[in-house]
Amino acid sequence: MGRYTGAACKLCRREQMKLFLKGPRCYMSKCPIETGRPVPGMHGMARGRKLSDYGTQLREKQRLRRQYGLQEGQFRLFFDRVSRKRGVTGELLLQMLESRLDNLVYRLGFAPSRRAARQMVLHGHIKVNGRKATVPSMIVKAGSKIEISAKAKSKEMARRGLELAEAHTLAPWLTVDAAAACGEYVRVPTREEIAPVVNEQLIVELYSK
Repeated sequence: MGRYTGAACKLCRREQMKLFLKGPRCYMSKCPIETGRPVPGMHGMARGRKLSDYGTQLREKQRLRRQYGLQEGQFRLFFDRVSRKRGVTGELLLQMLESRLDNLVYRLGFAPSRRAARQMVLHGHIKVNGRKATVPSMIVKAGSKIEISAKAKSKEMARRGLELAEAHTLAPWLTVDAAAACGEYVRVPTREEIAPVVNEQLIVELYSK
């Protein structure tokens, strides 16, 4: 499956909000959102018309999909899975996205961004409950332990990531032992704890048409 390999900042400019795709760089003053750069494209400066209901729903979906680094097919698959479960579909979708292995590696601070976390998983630097895991989209169960491989290169990557993560608060549903380069997915987060950048209900309405 193909993946987006273009400039990450371009996606943030298109959505007109920070998606935190480049780790520490997103907190710098030269971030395109901070400097007020327009939407990409030759008509970026002129875009100001009011969106239709469909357009608003589409933008919410694109923002969430891009924040977690998913392709359209992957995102739709996740939605179809949660739509068959009991509960609030939008909240279940957010919880499933947060339970992805690449997201947890990022949330624990082992990688500066979800894109970097995906690479760590693909290259075999991560273990889940003592077993090597190489599938970024793997859904991790609450109570699972996530640790860095014993390789020196893996430990060094995690150390650099944890140093950068010190400036940010660890998610309350996770615990991490920086010295041992391991962490635990303690429990499934609530919707309020996830604090998404979107209104997930609009995404549910978009896919329910």
